[in-house]
Amino acid sequence: MTGPPATTDDAEVVAQSLEQPEIFAGLYDRYAADIHRYAARRLGEGAADDITAETFLIAFRSRRRYDTARGNARPWLYGIAANLIGKQRRGEERALRAMARTGDDPVAASWSERCDERIAAQAPLAGALAGLSSGDRHVLLLVAWADLGYQEVAEALHIPLGTVRSRLNRARRKVREALSADPAFVKSDVMELNPSWTK
Repeated sequence: MTGPPATTDDAEVVAQSLEQPEIFAGLYDRYAADIHRYAARRLGEGAADDITAETFLIAFRSRRRYDTARGNARPWLYGIAANLIGKQRRGEERALRAMARTGDDPVAASWSERCDERIAAQAPLAGALAGLSSGDRHVLLLVAWADLGYQEVAEALHIPLGTVRSRLNRARRKVREALSADPAFVKSDVMELNPSWTK
């Protein structure tokens, strides 16, 4: 059976899935690729498969507790994924430090255009990200890589909106400082990858 029509809001899908569990697949169809892409950027392709699967398994098992007043399940799913990624924080930090040293980006292997330039531009960025606290890194990457708004990040991480703003401000400042101190940093290349890094 396929998922619900694209016009059905997420809260309705979750509510209907309590009686018809197969309907929950609609959320998977809508968001799995985005969650996977985000997890791959954070932990690599291999871990992304596991994070994505576990995110939807946890969401399915806890769907009775979903607040149906929230029509959009995207922040909820990213929050689950961020928690799972947080559990693998040490691995993420090791991967970011290795990328900073070697320039080897696990996502770059799938990029066909200008791969070498992108890797070179991301090595200093990986070092800067590795230097952030996990809370600051979660906020920055949910905004930059998952394209969540401030309120969605607050919902995903269960933190106040003001905390999102302060963490994002601190993370951007630290990344800017780290990148400006690195002579290998080429601002235009990183800005091309994601202009929100240094806003």
